[in-house]
Order: sequence, then C-alpha cells, then structure tokens
Amino acid sequence: MARRTAVVLIVAAAMLLAATGGFAQDEEFVFGMVLVGPRNDHGWSEAHYTAGQYVEQQVPGARMVFFESLNPADAPETTLEQVVEEMLAEGAKVIFTTSDEFEEDTLFVAQKYPDTIFINVSGDDALTGEAPANLSNIMGNMELGKQIAGCAAALATETGKLGYLGPLINFETRRLAASVYLGARYCYEHYRGGNPDDLSMTVTWIGFWFNIPGVTLDPTEETQRFFDGGADVVISGIDTTEALVVAGQRAAEGAKVWAIPYDYEGACAGAPAVCLGVPYFNWGPAYVQVVEAVKNGTYEQFWHWNPPYFEDISDNDKTAVGWVNGDALTEEQAAQLDEFIAMLAETDPGVLTADNIDDEGKQIGLWVGPLALQDGTVLAEEGEIVPPRSVWYLEQLLQGMTGDSSAQ
Repeated sequence: MARRTAVVLIVAAAMLLAATGGFAQDEEFVFGMVLVGPRNDHGWSEAHYTAGQYVEQQVPGARMVFFESLNPADAPETTLEQVVEEMLAEGAKVIFTTSDEFEEDTLFVAQKYPDTIFINVSGDDALTGEAPANLSNIMGNMELGKQIAGCAAALATETGKLGYLGPLINFETRRLAASVYLGARYCYEHYRGGNPDDLSMTVTWIGFWFNIPGVTLDPTEETQRFFDGGADVVISGIDTTEALVVAGQRAAEGAKVWAIPYDYEGACAGAPAVCLGVPYFNWGPAYVQVVEAVKNGTYEQFWHWNPPYFEDISDNDKTAVGWVNGDALTEEQAAQLDEFIAMLAETDPGVLTADNIDDEGKQIGLWVGPLALQDGTVLAEEGEIVPPRSVWYLEQLLQGMTGDSSAQ
C-alpha cells in the first residue's frame, strides 16, 4: 500500500539564543508532529493535527512539520527514527510522538538526540524514571470523559445492552473501557431507575487502533455483530468512526440504535442523527505550554495526566478533555447528563503528576468501591477510593464486564 504521508517543509530553522537560553519572540520555532493515522481521520490523529494548528495560531513564530500514518500498514518500511531525522533536518526543537505505539522508539530517539525535546503522548517513561530529561509524557484524563460517554449510553439504551468497540488490550484501553462501564451503571441506576447488574456491556477488541485489513478484526463487521446481538448503543474506543457510520446506516433502515464516537470534537458529523455525543481530546493548550517552555528556555521534564476543565468542559482554550452533546440526546437526557457532569466535577483530581499520583484522596470520578476486577480480585472496598496509579495500571476489566482482559 502506498504510504500516505506528508511533511510540511519549513524554510528556516529556529536559532537558539545562547544569552537567554531560549528563542527570540519573532523567530521561527519549528516543532514536529508524528501521527499514527491520517490527519483527517475524524478521530485520534486529527485531534493532534488540529492541536498543532492551534499551537501555530497561539505561539508567535511557531511552525509545524508533520508526518502522518506512521504505522505497519501505511508505512511498513519507515521508522520513527527516520521521521525524526527528517524533522531535525528541518529545524525541529520539539517533537510530539502521538501514540503509545511510539513509546519504545521515542525513548530510543530521545536518548540518541539529547538536545531535542520529545513528548510522547499516553506513555509513562517519565513517570517510571526510564526517560532521559529531554523526554516527557502527556495524557488527557479521558477516564472522566468516558464516564460521561457511558452515562449517555445508559440514558439512551432501550435494550440494556451496550457494545464497546476496543482497539488493542493494554492498561490504557482497559481503564477507558472500564470507565464507560462505571458511568453507564451509575446513570442506569440513578436516572433510569434500573438495576445496574441488569445492564450488560460487551467489549470486543479489534487488535489495533484502527482497521488494518488482514491483521485486525473489521470494526464495521464487529459493530454489525453488536447490533445483531441486541445491543442498541455502541461506544467506540478506536481511532476511527466505523461504529457511528454503521449506526447511521442501521437507523436509515429503521433500526433504533445509537453510537458514541471518540477522540475528535467533530466526530458526530459522520451521522449526527444517531450520535449521542463524543468525548474528545483537546491537546492544544498542553502543546502550547510545551512549545512556549522550550522556546523560553524553561522546559523541565514532566509527566502530566490532564483533566477536563469542568467550569466549561467545551472551552478548548482550557480543557484537556471535552464532551459535545450529540443530536440524538433528548432534552431530558441532556439535562441529566449535565447533572452527571456536575457530579463528576466534584471529584475532579486536577492535574495528576509523578509527584501526586499516589496522594490519598485523589479520586477519578466513579473510581470508588466497591469494585472488583474481572477475576473477582477486590480493587476497592465500599467507599474506598481507587488510587490513580491503580487506575492507570488497571490489570483487568471490571467484574460485570464481558470481554477479554488480556490478549493471551
């Protein structure tokens, strides 16, 4: 398959000002953006590309170079090291590697190029101490956004059966799927008056963040299976919008079904009539902070797990994680969801860092006992808060969920 890539060429490299340890305000400052998928996927990669454009708008002199679709299907012979070398040749001083797929290779290039700042999204090398000083990590606290998605699904379902379309299986994907389940159970009980144990949620993992023919399960086919099996809401955990597209097609044939896409603020546009809403990442503000810090000579290594800005969860100048109501929500459901979001705001843990991830009292929404893992192991007793570190490193799905907790 032909490589779908693009590198935006920059005319002149930024010049380091030795006297200030930074860059002149009006000089060009080049930063790199490495995307695992295409920049117009209406999902994960588009959210990062949009954030790069936001940086260009907000930071004087900032210019982005980017490489899209760095993955085994679209660029099988291209390595992250090769992409980084191209970006360095164009003068990049900061490079964002925007997938956990790049975590290991980002560690390698950061060690090879100690004068360049690397930001790996969703990794934890800066938390564990494995990273050199020029490598940091950013992640949005989507666990809160996914609880909102789960609530929306529970408010809409008429069959009491939910499907979750997952990518591959790791700590991140388990905790996000589990967060959907927690939100769904809460709202099914508190707003629908149902027994949360009667609400089912089945997780199917396709094997990667998006469809790779012949390698992954087909997300279109898996979404069809959910609906054929009685689920009437499918929540997406993959980078692309197949769940929403299939729901729209089913609805056009007369079925009463809904979907919740993921990652990108504008994702509902693919089938707005069946979209209950979308939890989305908003990387722009965090990326601006990084670029400004490097440009000003004030960068210090960090690991940040950034929450929504609950005062206005859709304020894209401030929030790290947002939520947009979909057209399929009724007025009553939207009001209930607003109430639920206000409740989550009361448990806002703030920015979680390597220094406070183990602090007592840091609660991530509904991550409070009684909770057990899928094999029955107690995760938290009644009223006990699950420590953020235990959420981050969730070893299994939660008891009550249907689906695999590991790939083995």
